[in-house]
Amino acid sequence: MDFKGVILAAGKGTRIYPFSDSFPKPILPIANKPLIQYQIELMAKIGIKEIIIIIGHLGYEIVRKIGRGDEYGVKIKYIEQKSTLGIAHAVGSLEPHITSPFIMFLGDIFFLTSSIETLFQKMNDEKLQCVLATKVEHDPNKIKRNFSVHTDDDGFVCRVIEKPRHSSNTLKGCGIYLFDLQIFDAIRRTPRTAMRDEYEITDSIQILIDYGGRVKSLNVIEEDLNLTFPYDLIDINMAELKRRKITNLIGKNTSIHPNAKLNNCVIGDNVKIENPISLTNCVAFDNVSLDTTSNLTKTIVTSEKTITYQGEHQDDHEI
Repeated sequence: MDFKGVILAAGKGTRIYPFSDSFPKPILPIANKPLIQYQIELMAKIGIKEIIIIIGHLGYEIVRKIGRGDEYGVKIKYIEQKSTLGIAHAVGSLEPHITSPFIMFLGDIFFLTSSIETLFQKMNDEKLQCVLATKVEHDPNKIKRNFSVHTDDDGFVCRVIEKPRHSSNTLKGCGIYLFDLQIFDAIRRTPRTAMRDEYEITDSIQILIDYGGRVKSLNVIEEDLNLTFPYDLIDINMAELKRRKITNLIGKNTSIHPNAKLNNCVIGDNVKIENPISLTNCVAFDNVSLDTTSNLTKTIVTSEKTITYQGEHQDDHEI
């Protein structure tokens, strides 16, 4: 069966301000690569040849950064979502462009998975209309910030609950979905929610189930890290350093003062650190000239701004 790839990348990302002024979330750097590039490369690795990226806020920046897919061995098509009315609304806009089952990623999540291709096998072998990529999550707060997945005795998903107030199980939906074309029928029946005045994809999945759709889940997600608030960018970069078992990552054509000290830092390409300062848990974007004489901790540096994190954060999605 010929599967297509879809990445939702249209959100305004207001909660990641001030980066939202200049960068759509999917091109923010994780270990010196745009977040969305990891998703494209993962799709290419599992055999996806055609990818649709839904863009909105600053979408031209995604097009300029990613291009048409030649570099990744795929063909990329861009579709603009002019009104951001939720994930189901975005998926519904795909109907004129999709004629086969498709795998969909939320473009603001950094995924680690080693067996995502098993989703396709499960859909084909069991003739399913949807397969949800899931993770066993023992932190109830993380389930409350995503959606919970409930299965019956035969292993079919019987209930999905968006951001449950009380989590009664440990199965979490993680922002990767495999759909066949019946999802579009369910989306047409999906009302706007009272809470966020949006069309929720979990409501569409529940409608699919209620109308007899065969839906199952598969625990293929090793880690899913949401990029929602500014400090998430530091969290995800630090987690990737740890996963790679390295202390620092330095980009190309970067010049660092010989007496500067770096500890758990990701430094982009064409960066200049001009003084003998100490940087700890910092992320520097490409093309930064850092001339401060102050030490920095938990700081994100762009060519326009330097932001030091000093608050709490929560996870969520904006599509």
